[in-house]
Amino acid sequence: MARRGRSDPSGVLMCGFPEAAAPTRFRGNVLRARTLRSPLAVVWLALALVAAGCGSEPESNLRASGETPSSGDSAAAGMTDSRPEVSAETSPGSERSADAPARASELPATSDTSAGASGEGVPASGSARAAASDRPRPVRPDSIRGIYLNAWRAGSRSRVDAALDLVRRTEINTLVVDVKDATGYMSYATDVPLAGVIGADDEIRIRDLPARLDRLADEGIYPIARIVVFKDPLLAERRPEMAVQDSTGAPWVDGKGDRWVNPWDRRIWEYHLEIAREAVALGFPEIQWDYIRFPDRPASEMEQARFPGAEGRAKSEAVRGFLIYTREGLADLDVPVTADVFGVATAARTDVGIGQLWEDMTDVTDALLPMVYPSHYWRGSYGFEVPNAHPYEVVRRALEDGIRRNREVEDPAEIIPWLQDFTLGDPPYGVPEVRAQILAVEDLGIPHWILWNASGRYTEGALRPIDGWGPGGEPAIRFGGGVVPASDRRRSPVVDH
Repeated sequence: MARRGRSDPSGVLMCGFPEAAAPTRFRGNVLRARTLRSPLAVVWLALALVAAGCGSEPESNLRASGETPSSGDSAAAGMTDSRPEVSAETSPGSERSADAPARASELPATSDTSAGASGEGVPASGSARAAASDRPRPVRPDSIRGIYLNAWRAGSRSRVDAALDLVRRTEINTLVVDVKDATGYMSYATDVPLAGVIGADDEIRIRDLPARLDRLADEGIYPIARIVVFKDPLLAERRPEMAVQDSTGAPWVDGKGDRWVNPWDRRIWEYHLEIAREAVALGFPEIQWDYIRFPDRPASEMEQARFPGAEGRAKSEAVRGFLIYTREGLADLDVPVTADVFGVATAARTDVGIGQLWEDMTDVTDALLPMVYPSHYWRGSYGFEVPNAHPYEVVRRALEDGIRRNREVEDPAEIIPWLQDFTLGDPPYGVPEVRAQILAVEDLGIPHWILWNASGRYTEGALRPIDGWGPGGEPAIRFGGGVVPASDRRRSPVVDH
């Protein structure tokens, strides 16, 4: 077990949490459609194009424009009552975003997820999987500077082209791609037995995953496999004995209508281990767990939830147990295994009711990825009336908390923060707000960061151009309550916090 840290006064307000949250950590092993032939084909094509957002904006436009996504798993982390509620986890999990058609099987042959001259669009065969396992593994960058692409975008050649254009022009070198999202569906045709039994590959989003990974490798991009774990409504529905139970023994349903699987059930641990091993065999050099937690619903809902196998143990034991089990199960593959955690986990001294306790996670993962989105902190956190208006200060102080916690643990995980590149409340987020967060990370000597935007539209002006800043220099940032030259942050007391 990790050593417990001494109490550390925090300026983060934990109001609204069942108890208090914790992030995940990353240990840094440096490793480098079927063709529609009926008269309805044209109708399906039109619907698919509308659903995918085709034609609504240039493919190269990667700038977020007022959507309200949170992190995949941080939808409830630190939100104030006055803030708009994040919609159906348009975050690492709003997996049915504007990019998603109603069903994968509805995609016509002319969609850009179908087969083309390159052969992409054909589900990977066993020989393709074997070939993938023989390819050299991508080398992990010394500094991860990443963005997230949901599976629908990652399965679209045109949208991947747009992301690659961004990579070529800027400092971005890493893509986090869904292997299994918060709907419970896999992104590709899987050979994992349980996934086939429950129909988890009935909505294929990436038709030829090995070919897609080959393309990223050709561009020198480091891919990370994101796998959502305990928020799995599909598995909970089709294997109800694995679900969180209600007081009658039926699957428990939260206030949003979602079902969760039971974190104590080792069959679920094994299922996700099999998925992770397959992802590595297909070419991913790194695994990132998301939703490594219990449901974060209000006490009035949670009092009806039952977790068979808990036997009075702390929720954090289930989370830690899963991380240990899967890390050991992946050890022979020699890949980094990381975990996403609520941003407040860097400061919270309890598991905030969801099982995420920093000290119980940082020594059993290669990296923890706290989702330190300023919009997700309660009013008054770190002394700011509107934390969202202080992106540099909030991100810096949250990460300082995580750094201090790591110092109290033997062999802690690396910290890789998720940063906010979306608008949720005031002020709208653009270049000054996104760049401020990046500088907060870099000023602490943390070499890694990943931007989150559920729709895959990113603020290019906040990213360092591949050839360096132009004559105008580095852009201004939001700091100290206003937009100021980036150099002004070095004269502020926050640096000495």
